[in-house]
Amino acid sequence: MSTSVNPPAADSAATVVAHVRTLINRGTLGPGARLPAERQLAQQVGVSRPTVRAGLRTLAALGVVRSRRGSGTYIPDGPPTLGVEALTFVAALHNFSGDDFYEARRILEVAAAGLAAERATPEQLATLADEVAGLFASMTERQVFLVHDISFHRSIAAASGNPIIASLVEMVSALYYDRRRATAERAVDRDLHAAADAHRRIYQAVRARDPERARQLMNDHLVEARAYQLREDAKPAARPRGRRGLPR
Repeated sequence: MSTSVNPPAADSAATVVAHVRTLINRGTLGPGARLPAERQLAQQVGVSRPTVRAGLRTLAALGVVRSRRGSGTYIPDGPPTLGVEALTFVAALHNFSGDDFYEARRILEVAAAGLAAERATPEQLATLADEVAGLFASMTERQVFLVHDISFHRSIAAASGNPIIASLVEMVSALYYDRRRATAERAVDRDLHAAADAHRRIYQAVRARDPERARQLMNDHLVEARAYQLREDAKPAARPRGRRGLPR
């Protein structure tokens, strides 16, 4: 007896994508769930295993699935994200500027901070506290500091309680990571301490359940972060060599 969700169709990756989407819509697959093995998917959809692999690659680029070596393919447990490669491609086509990305980030993260102050769970507050402690503990390890910085912002977005905001912040954060990694090594201790202290104040406002103050502090922090990035970009050694205007 056939177990396919849809009748056999053309041997294409799009058929596999449609099949997985049907499983998600039906509730058969959810966050953290493991997809059927390639052979089983091929039988269900009525396509070849190479086609299944092509479909899974498409889903991975969209952020819908993630492969674990030796374990299988899973629906991510955290907030879903559009693949960064896809957004970067669209940005190049339409000439999105660094200012465009910054404005989007500011709109999203300021709102997320206010919602986090209203909705953060005790576990999420503990995660934020850990990231702040990590910032102060990694002053001499610039790249580790950057990871804690980005993780803090992702954690604020998750604490907003809105999965769409969390997904969008996750996506935009990934776009900024490479660019910020290039300037992280040049940061002086004074700049790092100021950044860590800004994150601590945001956390304290969220913990105090003060949405207005959390939004204001996040806005102030992002304005200063943008000013710092522009100063770094103005230095000859820091000028990006990629497509003009796009974050790297």
